[in-house]
Amino acid sequence: MNKQKVAFLTGINGQDGSYLTRFLLDKGYKVWGILKRNSVAENQTSRLQDVFKKELKHDLELKYADLNDMASLVHVLQKSQPDEIYHLGAQSHVRISFDQPIYTAQTNAIGTLNLLEAMRLTVPKAKFYQASSSEMFGNNVDSDGYQRETTRMSPVSPYGCTKLFGFNIVKNYRRSYKLHASNGILFNHESPLRGTNFVTNKVVKRAVEIKLGLEDQLTLGNLESKRDWGHAKDYVKAMWMILQQEKPDDFVCATGISHSVKELVDYVFMKLDIQQTFIGVDAKYYRPEELHTLKGDSTKLRTATGWEPEITFEQMLDEMIEYWIKFYEKSKKE
Repeated sequence: MNKQKVAFLTGINGQDGSYLTRFLLDKGYKVWGILKRNSVAENQTSRLQDVFKKELKHDLELKYADLNDMASLVHVLQKSQPDEIYHLGAQSHVRISFDQPIYTAQTNAIGTLNLLEAMRLTVPKAKFYQASSSEMFGNNVDSDGYQRETTRMSPVSPYGCTKLFGFNIVKNYRRSYKLHASNGILFNHESPLRGTNFVTNKVVKRAVEIKLGLEDQLTLGNLESKRDWGHAKDYVKAMWMILQQEKPDDFVCATGISHSVKELVDYVFMKLDIQQTFIGVDAKYYRPEELHTLKGDSTKLRTATGWEPEITFEQMLDEMIEYWIKFYEKSKKE
C-alpha cells in the first residue's frame, strides 16, 4: 500500500490555496496549511467552507503559524513532514505594497527565506514550490511582445521587488543546498474567490450591483493597462505539475493572451446589458509607477508538463458574474 502523500501550504485560505487544497485532497493527499491569526476567526477559512463539508476534510490540518516567525514554521514542518511544500502566502496586492512596503518586504521576501531555511533544517528532501509573479518583469517585454523565463526582470512596485527576491533566493537555495525548489512565474489568475479589491472581481461585483440597482457607478484607475488573465483553477494544477518534475526549474505559467482593463469592463457590461455611462476614473487607483502590459509565453511549462489552460477569459468572467448574481439573490431571500 502506497504511503499517503503530504502537502504543506502557506496561504491556504487565499484564492490559490483554496483551489489547490481541493485539488490535492481529490488526489488523495493529506494537506497541512498554516493560518495567521485573525481576530475574527470565522473570516479566515471562508474560502475553504466547501472543503469542510466534504468527506475528505479529515485529511486537512490547519495550524497557526506566521512567515515572519521561523520557529512556528519549523514546528509545523517537523510535525507534518511534508513531501511537497507550496509557498503561496504573501502580501499579494500590488497597489497596497506602495502603502505598506516594509510589511510587504518582511512577509514576501524574508518570509520566503524563513520558509526555505526552515525546510532546509527540517525536511530537506521535500519538494518546494514558490509562487513567483509576472510583476517581476516590470515593463520589460521581449521583441515579440511576450515575457518568458529569459526576459529581463526589473519590477516597478515594492510587491514586484519582494517577489524578485523570493525568486532569486529559491534559485540560490536550489543551487547551494541541492533542494528540489522550483519557481512558478504565474501571470494574473482570477476566479469568484478573488478578493474584491482586485480589478477583475471589483469590476464584476460592482457591475452586478449596478445592474441590480444597488450601486450607481464603477470607479477605476488606468483602463489601458493590459494583463494576461487566466483562471486560478487551471494555475493550481500547473503548480502541482511543476513539482512532479524530476528536476526543479523555473516556469512561466500564462495563457499567452492579453486583455486591457477596458476590454474586461466592456465584456462584463455587455453580458449584463449595462450602459457604460456608469464608469468613472480616479487617479487614486493609479500606481506611482505603472506596469503597462503583461503577456506570458508558457512554452517551457507546456512542453515539460503538458499543461494547457482549460478555462477561457470569457468563461472565467461568466463564472464570476454568475457567482455575484447568485450571491445577491441569496442575500435578498435571507
